Amino acid sequence: MIKKYSGTNEIADSLAQILLEIASVNDDRKIHIALSGGNTPKLIFCYLAENYCNRLNDNRFHFWWGDDRCVPPDNDDSNFKWAFDLWLKPIGTDSKNIHRVMGENNPEEESVRYENEIKKTVTIENGLPCFDLIMLGLGNDGHTASIFPDHEELLSCDQLCAVATHPVTSQKRITFTGRLINNARHIIFVVTGKDKAGMVKNVVEDSVPDYPASHIKPVHGTITWLLDEQAASLIKNS
Repeated sequence: MIKKYSGTNEIADSLAQILLEIASVNDDRKIHIALSGGNTPKLIFCYLAENYCNRLNDNRFHFWWGDDRCVPPDNDDSNFKWAFDLWLKPIGTDSKNIHRVMGENNPEEESVRYENEIKKTVTIENGLPCFDLIMLGLGNDGHTASIFPDHEELLSCDQLCAVATHPVTSQKRITFTGRLINNARHIIFVVTGKDKAGMVKNVVEDSVPDYPASHIKPVHGTITWLLDEQAASLIKNS
């Protein structure tokens, strides 16, 4: 499903409504949400904190990260830091409900630890942990989470979390792999900006196989693209 909006605030409203809808049909069950990093999520987190503070302060929500850089949690490169500082901390999220990547640890060891925490905590469906919602971005090179081009093995490997290396900076990251992402109930891509329009078309409309994001296809869940008008500008009938 493709949804087009005039700006980031409208995208944030749509994401909030999806979260509220998930909460409305799950009774007392824990709800597992994986967040993404980037400049657009920062704006969304601020908006959610200001406009949905009480409504999304739900003790059933457990927060994870689909990928994060191998840095300490107070480092500005940390995806955890921005989600926590801008949204989770202001709304008073219980620390027991926050499951961060411990980027200060040895990457290989942390990848295994994070995978084991997911296996022990998240409901199993189809033999794999099943997140209620995984939020993803789209890179200019077609990567998503930290699954970069030329590392397509991360789309189908047995590991649920893996160590990835940024192709330009060589920075280490820990990422969900394709099998875990595609087992989610809801996958939400959030993409904004004219510079992403061509890649959105490549992935959404043309499914160009060279781009990792083209391989995100849920096995039993739904996938929704929340786009601003610029990012959606090259999609026919968007």
